[in-house]
Amino acid sequence: MRVIPQSIPDVFLVEPKVHGDHRGYFVETFRQDVFEDAVGYKVDFCQDNESKSAKGVLRGLHFQLAPYAQSKLVRVIEGEVLDVVVDIRQGSPTFGQSVTAILNEENKHQLFVPRGFAHGFVVLSETAVFAYKVDNYYAPEHDRGLSYDDPTLNIDWRLPKDSLVLSEKDQNQPGLADLGQCFDYGVDYYG
Repeated sequence: MRVIPQSIPDVFLVEPKVHGDHRGYFVETFRQDVFEDAVGYKVDFCQDNESKSAKGVLRGLHFQLAPYAQSKLVRVIEGEVLDVVVDIRQGSPTFGQSVTAILNEENKHQLFVPRGFAHGFVVLSETAVFAYKVDNYYAPEHDRGLSYDDPTLNIDWRLPKDSLVLSEKDQNQPGLADLGQCFDYGVDYYG
């Protein structure tokens, strides 16, 4: 497995090695020692989540506040999504910037979303099964979001806006300027 740093430090693309033959394939989707060597700190995943969505469904941009902040390792089992990670750490040199990646059943790529970042995805295929590991349990009272269409973020979701399908919650998230102080750059949220 290759763990590749992205344009924003602390965000990594994971390219697992796929072994295929006439029977199908085998892939090691996660290996803790290799992963932790690459990211430089201990990550203890404690919960796995999975969703299935139709084309145009946009989920995000989501995060949880400390002390329930979460890192995520996300991947697609079936279909294809555009995955988006936004730096929301106040004082960060990359504050408000994003990393995007196409994740699909063919490339088997994964994206590591560290604490202090908002995360979302949109389904580009007819349907998609999306799976992810998190390192902190879901805490609804600490659940927050960021507006997917905030013009300061300049995210190209690759589909026409009128074809996007969002929850009521995701339609009413604050913009980056109204988010408030959620995370501070340089603070160790893993300690």
